[in-house]
This record gives sequence, structure tokens and C-alpha cells, in this order.
Amino acid sequence: MDFTLTEEQEMLQKTVRQFVQNELLPLEQEVMRNEREGRPGYTDDQIQQLQLKAKEMGFWGINTPEEYGGVNLGPFMTTLINIELGKTFIPFTFGGEADNILYNCTEEQKKKYLYPVISGEKTACFALTEPGAGSDAKRIKMSAVKEGSEYVLNGEKIFITRAHKAHFTMVFAVTDKETGCNGGVTCFLVDREMGWRSEPIQTMDDWVVSSVVFENVRVPEENILGELGKGFELAMKWITMGRVKISAWSIGIAERLLNMAMEQAKSRVTFGHPISEYQAIQWMIADSAVELEAAKLLTLHAAQLAEKGKDGKRHYASIAKLYSTNMVHQVVDRALQIHGGMGVTKELPIERWYRTVRKYRVFEGTDEILRRTIAFNLLSEKVKLGEFY
Repeated sequence: MDFTLTEEQEMLQKTVRQFVQNELLPLEQEVMRNEREGRPGYTDDQIQQLQLKAKEMGFWGINTPEEYGGVNLGPFMTTLINIELGKTFIPFTFGGEADNILYNCTEEQKKKYLYPVISGEKTACFALTEPGAGSDAKRIKMSAVKEGSEYVLNGEKIFITRAHKAHFTMVFAVTDKETGCNGGVTCFLVDREMGWRSEPIQTMDDWVVSSVVFENVRVPEENILGELGKGFELAMKWITMGRVKISAWSIGIAERLLNMAMEQAKSRVTFGHPISEYQAIQWMIADSAVELEAAKLLTLHAAQLAEKGKDGKRHYASIAKLYSTNMVHQVVDRALQIHGGMGVTKELPIERWYRTVRKYRVFEGTDEILRRTIAFNLLSEKVKLGEFY
């Protein structure tokens, strides 16, 4: 495994880093001030304008295949970019992208769903989780009953990101109760106009999620994404890359926080000495640095496996997410401790990140389900210790 970057990769990484520093970090104080005064911190229009500015620099469709107008940088380079984007709490993503499973659209579906998402005309949401089926996604109960050339969908999804503004959803429903998840779950492309509704759920940070309710929503058979009964495979493909992305964000946040902690430690004086001279502080910094580097290697390994289509990519994505999200949870706690009273104020973004990273250990696979997955892969010998992937 060689993670040495090529000249082109280094250039791309530095360009994104400069974009974050020049365009995104300066917005943070304004966003925090707006939120303290009860106003929206940022608007979708602001994010779109930033995406257009990035487009002028060539950053558009960074992980979109060339045939769809993207540059297709691949999972490894995309992970490096997500690490840089993680260094700010401004929720920025480069435009010109679509969820990876939308490339399974038919040619007619691409015109209606894929192309509009890539161009920014439409927004999609991924709807798998249900009130009784979160970590145990195989227990989803939303039904899709065929009636003529249509399927009638009934059920509820929960904690769905972007559902409040999505034009359509990629929703997973049971089409064959006897077969179950291994052939009885199908993914459907369902326009909001077909009748589903979203209801917002308040969370501990600015993460916007909703419940999505289907009551006798009729969906044409031609709106099946992929193959009938193959929906669970699409869901796992989506979730695997989601876990790598969260790992990358965790690393970016931890790097920013560790830098803030070191600056504070060197400038804060108590009892006549900078607190950086005290061993208690030094150990917090050292432990954070070691854990951060370990998380980075695990995450880049998972991204490299995904890029090469290697066996074990889901296993190592699970390992990366489990370790990285727990790592950043520790780092933000130490950074807050080093900042003392200022760490809990809304003058700094630390308390905000404290709330944000806590949710990372819950969605896209809880700590517990990731441990279960890792243990199952090892005990069943789907992944063997000592072998390189």
C-alpha cells in the first residue's frame, strides 16, 4: 500500500485546501453570528454560488464519470478532498454530482432523474431507514404491491437527509416478503408529486432530517431503479461509500481541532507558563495526533480498495468509520478541554463540532452494528487476518 501522492494529486489537494481557506473559512464567523441572533446561518443560494465559483476552477462533477460531464477523480482522490472539506462546518459539496446508485438508471430514467441531479436542477434523497429498521436494515417493512403496471407503496422512512427539499427519493420497499432482503427488496424512483410527504425532525445540531410517509403512493413499474429484487445490493453500495465519506470528514474536523488546540495551548498562560508546557496537555495533543494518523491510514486504505474494486472494501469501510468517528469524538473533547470555558461558548465552533461528531457514531452504521459486521466478516472468514486486500 503506497499512499504517496502524485504531483497531480498534490496539486488538487492544495487547490481544494486553498478554496476552503479563502472561500469557506471566512464565512464561519458570519454564520455563527447569524445563528446566535436567530437567523439562518447560510442559504442554499450561497452554497450554489460557491459551487459555481468552484466550477470556474474546474471542480465540477469530481466523482462523476466523464461521459456525464465530470472528471471522475475516483474514491481515493475524493476522500482526500472530503478531508479538506471537513475542516469547515460550512456544508459545502462540489456541484455536478449524483448518488452513485443513480448510474444504474435506464436511459429514460437518466433523462428524468440522473441528468437533472448532476446539473443541479433536481435534488434526490436516499430512503432506507425505518422506525423499526435502522441498524438492522434487513427488517424494512415498507411494502410495494404490484397492481397492473404500477406498484402501490405504503410505509414510513425516518432520518432521511435532504427529504425536506428533495424532488424525488430513491426508496427501498419489500416486493417479495418470502425472499426477504436477499431478493425481495426493490429500489424505486418516486417523485414527490406522486404523493409522498416529508415531516421534519429536530436534531441536536443543524443536520436536517425528516420522516417520509407513503400512503398508497402509486409508482409506475418503469420507475424501478436497477433490477426487481436487487435493491438491497444498491443500498449497500451507497452505504459503503457513505462510510468512507464520514471517515474523511472526521479526519478533516480532527485536523482543524488539533491545530486549534495546539494554538490555544501555546498562547494560553497559567501560573506563569503556557499550558503547552504541562504534561497533561502534551499527552492530549500526542494521543490526538497518533489516533488521527491511524484514522487517516485506515480511511485511505478503504478508499483505495473501493477505487480498485477489491474484495473487502465494505469490511475496511466499516473499520475506517468505526475508528475515525470515535477518534474525532475524542479529539473534539480534548480540544474543548484545552480551550476551557471558551470551548463551550458559541464564539468558537468547537461546541458545534462536539454535537456534530456525536451523530457520526449513529448514522450510516452505529458503532455497535459496525463491530457486529467486522466480527461477522472475520468469524465467517469472509475476510482473513493476515491477508492484504
